[in-house]
Amino acid sequence: MAFGKPAPASKRFQAFDLLATLIAVIRDDGTLLFANSALEDAMGISRRTLEGAPFSQSFMEPNVLLTAIAGARSNDFATLRYEAFVRRGAQEPLPVQVTLAQTDRAGELVVEMSPQEQQARQDREERLLGQAQANKELIRNLAHEIKNPLGGIRGAAQLLQMEVDSRDLVEYTQVIIHEADRLQTLVDRLLAPHRRPHVVGDVNVHEVCERVRSVLLAEFPHDLEIDRDFDPSIPEFRGDREQLIQATLNIAHNAAQALTERRAAGDAKIIFRTRVARQVILNKQWYRLALELHVIDNGPGVPDGLKDRIFYPLVSGREGGTGLGLTLAQTFVQQHHGVIECDSVPGRTDFKITIPLP
Repeated sequence: MAFGKPAPASKRFQAFDLLATLIAVIRDDGTLLFANSALEDAMGISRRTLEGAPFSQSFMEPNVLLTAIAGARSNDFATLRYEAFVRRGAQEPLPVQVTLAQTDRAGELVVEMSPQEQQARQDREERLLGQAQANKELIRNLAHEIKNPLGGIRGAAQLLQMEVDSRDLVEYTQVIIHEADRLQTLVDRLLAPHRRPHVVGDVNVHEVCERVRSVLLAEFPHDLEIDRDFDPSIPEFRGDREQLIQATLNIAHNAAQALTERRAAGDAKIIFRTRVARQVILNKQWYRLALELHVIDNGPGVPDGLKDRIFYPLVSGREGGTGLGLTLAQTFVQQHHGVIECDSVPGRTDFKITIPLP
């Protein structure tokens, strides 16, 4: 009975081409069997050139991989992780975290290389997601704890107002009622994203941007320039249009308010930029395509002391701010399985919303 030939490496490992991480499959003598497209792009070398060559020469310190391969051959470990630098021709070496693992075939190893920038981003996303979940529980519990006594305080002030004759005392009760109403409004805002149902429909990101742009220009009609830099190829996607408008508006409104000095000088600018990102990892999930929406301003930047806390509830860098705008924006974006990132230096702040596309 005749058996078919084994599938060539390019066929057996073609699924690795769908991954954003750098993947190499090597023999236990160190020669390369297969390199995925992400590794080709990172190194700037075709897989045909790489295949059959000693893969250790692709690293700045080849001996580390050779030692790891020797350990795998002697079954010292099933999986090994270490940090290294991948050669990229004339470019700077790429720092990566290397994971070397045995496959189910004897004499074959998989080398996975995650750029440390990407690894740091994944760690940051995981930290932000955990922080957002903690914020959500804190907000819910705090809001409910405030809500009950607040109603009692307001009711008692109303009854007291009916009993007193002095105008001064009436003014005091009115202050109590007014402040109780203000706190009630704040509590309602805290609870809003958890009360309102997620209404899903077809969303055009550029319609979202145009809506936000019109709102901002109505508030700042003379001293704020808002530019568009759109990628018209971005398709519609399923999402909650009103939530995304609110998230974008919260970010853009913060930017406009941070531009006070620029507006006075006459050169305040906000840019809405849309792009398509390919092969992205969001919240540990891989997506073939994702939408990137940038809200960029030329303001003073986020203070260093706030950069790690800007998405915390009730943290604001502006006098009189509630510190809820970015927290709510983060909640709405995470409900679309996306993330918000901030890159800020004096003169340029870029808030990037990334949401997976179908």
